[in-house]
Amino acid sequence: MASHIVGYPRMGPKRELKFALESFWDGKSSAEDLQKVSADLRSSIWKQMSQAGIKYIPSNTFSYYDQVLDTTAMLGAVPPRYNWNGGEIGFDVYFSMARGNASVPAMEMTKWFDTNYHFIVPELGPDVKFSYASHKAVTEYKEAKGLGVETVPVLIGPVSYLLLSKPAKGVAKTFSLLSLLPKILPIYKEVISELKAAGASWIQFDEPLLVMDLDSHKLHAFSEAYAELESTLSGLNVLVETYFADVPAEAFQTLTSLKGVTAYGFDLVRGTKTLELIKSGFPAGKYLFAGVVDGRNIWANDLAASLSVLRGLEGVVGKDKLVVSTSCSLLHTAVDLVNENKLDDEIKSWLAFAAQKVVEVNALAKALAGQKDEGFFSANAAAQASRKSSPRVTNERVQKAAAALKGSDHRRATNVSARLDAQQKKLNLPILPTTTIGSFPQTIELRRVRREYKAKKISEEEYVASIKEEINKVVKLQEELDIDVLVHGEPERNDMVEYFGEQLSGFAFTANGWVQSYGSRCVKPPIIYGDVSRPKAMTVFWSSLAQSMTARPMKGMLTGPVTILNWSFVRNDQPRHETCYQIALAIKDEVEDLEKAGINVIQIDEAALREGLPLRKSEHAFYLDWAVHSFRITNCGVQDTTQIHTHMCYSNFNDIIHSIIDMDADVITIENSRSDEKLLSVFREGVKYGAGIGPGVYDIHSPRIPSTEEIADRINKMLAVLETNILWVNPDCGLKTRKYTEVKPALSNMVAAAKLLRTQLASAKPRLAISGRKSMEYLYWFVH
Repeated sequence: MASHIVGYPRMGPKRELKFALESFWDGKSSAEDLQKVSADLRSSIWKQMSQAGIKYIPSNTFSYYDQVLDTTAMLGAVPPRYNWNGGEIGFDVYFSMARGNASVPAMEMTKWFDTNYHFIVPELGPDVKFSYASHKAVTEYKEAKGLGVETVPVLIGPVSYLLLSKPAKGVAKTFSLLSLLPKILPIYKEVISELKAAGASWIQFDEPLLVMDLDSHKLHAFSEAYAELESTLSGLNVLVETYFADVPAEAFQTLTSLKGVTAYGFDLVRGTKTLELIKSGFPAGKYLFAGVVDGRNIWANDLAASLSVLRGLEGVVGKDKLVVSTSCSLLHTAVDLVNENKLDDEIKSWLAFAAQKVVEVNALAKALAGQKDEGFFSANAAAQASRKSSPRVTNERVQKAAAALKGSDHRRATNVSARLDAQQKKLNLPILPTTTIGSFPQTIELRRVRREYKAKKISEEEYVASIKEEINKVVKLQEELDIDVLVHGEPERNDMVEYFGEQLSGFAFTANGWVQSYGSRCVKPPIIYGDVSRPKAMTVFWSSLAQSMTARPMKGMLTGPVTILNWSFVRNDQPRHETCYQIALAIKDEVEDLEKAGINVIQIDEAALREGLPLRKSEHAFYLDWAVHSFRITNCGVQDTTQIHTHMCYSNFNDIIHSIIDMDADVITIENSRSDEKLLSVFREGVKYGAGIGPGVYDIHSPRIPSTEEIADRINKMLAVLETNILWVNPDCGLKTRKYTEVKPALSNMVAAAKLLRTQLASAKPRLAISGRKSMEYLYWFVH
């Protein structure tokens, strides 16, 4: 019985790639140094899987930034602004597309389906001249072969690639991206031919768009693409892999009818309904790659249950055609549990990271082949039983409080317009008030202080003094820049979710459970293993301290319940919404304590609310109902004069704008500039938004510093569709990943742009006895 891994984490067990990338970007190491670290990581991963007994080992799943960007490079689809002149794409062009440079901005970045991983969105149009410009897939296959490891090269499938793209700037939004299929397939043919010549016997195409709600035109594109590739694929075994959800019946029919395809991969963890389709209509003679080991969570597989599912599938597809696999790439889980020396032994026995999941896959395959490791299965059964019966999982008081939430929608008693009036009387802010999203740069010194405090190398007094000094520095800087509503910079926090999880019951933490979010950015998701509550105040001390340093409003900074949920490894023994309600009650306690401490502006970030939206439209309403309700629970008890902010970033928000309005926040700051101001289109189409709103005016994930004029131009575009009295001016997101040499001039230009517009608005008023949006349209014309 064969085994397969869809993909593997690329950062390394100790984030080796992260540090190599950042050293290269900072000019401290060479391209050769970066390539060596990368080659060592790939070699280690391939050998580990080979030694574990995995038959179908993936290659070309390693990436310096993102696998979709790798495909853009392969196809030579470089936007003209990067001045690429052909040839093999090197690091300079590749990283400019990912991160921008001093002259031009980066390409848009957005969430990879409903995960916390991000990809770089291709920008395409009818004039793109595609060419074979990155031979990475072939090079890495040959590299593995040279190490004695036979691999399955993995490519993003041609149809999914196009459907994940967007029309480039200046191209009509109605442009059919699928019309480019005949232009990119010749390049796929070149890649396939080179892989065949190099000796590949299998190839994997990831076509995750097949789990989405696709119309017949889009489904036909899959049939068209693989029919065109059929002759080139001849002689290869071809696997088409899907993941993250059920495959709809019509898509299943399309997939299993594709020409030239010999195997199909399905996520049978999040796509359990697909089992029925397999049982009722799987094509004879084809391979089934059964994704029964969860690639998106860290819980040990219930081996007995998975083995039962697999034995049922044996009767459908045949023993020789069933391959045990992961549900998706292991990119979305932590690397290796062996590095966790401080984790509670009982909780540790419940877990499996990527390295352990590789072992689980092989153990299941061997069990199917009649070589069951009885000791391994018995230990697994004992861990499953321990988790179900452990008293640390259940808190009856928390469950009763969450159950009591039913029957109320938890809305604030006064409408947002009246609340904003009351808040303005108290806060006395100018028009176009400026603020930032929360975090300020996390310096090496700051990280050292936190690390030494955790290691008990410095006392609590020394730690508090260091953090207080950093907060004071951040407050003074914001006052010097003349920002209106301040933040304390979050120097005490390594991560916006981990920080809160460490102070809530029901959470466990890892030392090295890092997961890639984008580029070199890694997060360490907490593990929610039991019922959640707040034993004591979490942020009141730091927020009160920061507010005492200034007369300006200081935001209390919290992470919202939906984001804590979506950015954690969540218990899978109860519905996600029940866990979310428990977190909401804990955050509600914190909000009310901040208000009592005199904090008049409280930001409850819900950066990941859109990210958790199910991939299928039929499931949207239920998710949005409990997610929005969870947010409202957190702040339903505050006074009208307490201003509640929220923040969202790096997703497509236009399709959930009415749910965002239903959150009933007083102010929302939202990513806008990196996504080419896509958000503004919803307001041009007539959506009325009455609360405060701050669409981001510059991209913080690029080192590029925007000019005052560029930011003013962005604000003007916002003024053309939003009322002056609700518009805020802020960056796209938090500033923790940037350097102070970038942050200071960027924020200075942002404040200068806001002041310029205030002056122009003041001078425009006497000229026109027009109020509201029409005066903004006049101003936009006047300034331009």
